[in-house]
Amino acid sequence: MSRLDGKVALVTGGALGIGAACVNRLVEAGARVAVADVLDGPGRQLAERFGDRARYFHADVAVEAEVQRLLADMLAAFGRLDVLVNNAGIAGANKPTHEITEAEWDRVQAVNVKGVFFCTKHAIAPLRAAGGGSIINLSSIYGLVGAPDVPPYHASKGAVRLMSKTDALLYAADRIRVNSIHPGYIWTPMVEHHLAATGGDLEQLRREVGALHPLGHMGEPDDIAWGVVYLASDESKFVTGSELVIDGGYSCR
Repeated sequence: MSRLDGKVALVTGGALGIGAACVNRLVEAGARVAVADVLDGPGRQLAERFGDRARYFHADVAVEAEVQRLLADMLAAFGRLDVLVNNAGIAGANKPTHEITEAEWDRVQAVNVKGVFFCTKHAIAPLRAAGGGSIINLSSIYGLVGAPDVPPYHASKGAVRLMSKTDALLYAADRIRVNSIHPGYIWTPMVEHHLAATGGDLEQLRREVGALHPLGHMGEPDDIAWGVVYLASDESKFVTGSELVIDGGYSCR
């Protein structure tokens, strides 16, 4: 029997990068998966690879009405929800705090924090109806430690960490587990764009940032996806309110 047979998962930001790897591994483990994103082309392409095991839904997680529609549509398609992976996120402006505009700050919080709030809020009823389930929130190493860049992003990921603990306490009696995952640098389109924006040779920058991790390199999307599969499965049935750090040792320093 596969690890996730009979389970239905929703992955936000599922079209590319870590989200796409999560979709791949969840389906491989036996789940049916709703892929949500605003990147319609890549999202549809990914879902179509799995036939009736996956479907794509357009949704901006920063807009509550779109999240409500997403949950209604995916429930109509799959009939239940067992696993919510709150993966959608953006990096935002890379400036010192005193140069960040209100609009730049608010956009990151809208996607990275309100998006987690909206999706969790509207997932609780179907998770209760399923008899429980797992909410997996993608935070970051920068929800654990600081760094002198991208202030809105770091603030948002700290918020996600504590939102996860709060909801773990609120919904434990419903058998709904809530945990956060804290990736180090993972080679994804978002990280590639972030490094490219700093200027310089991209491959050299990739090596330099990789060297910040004691294991000596950046991670791959699958490194995070396997953690998601574990937290989605009944193997983690006694795990809630925890921080799963997958960072090549970065935060040990």
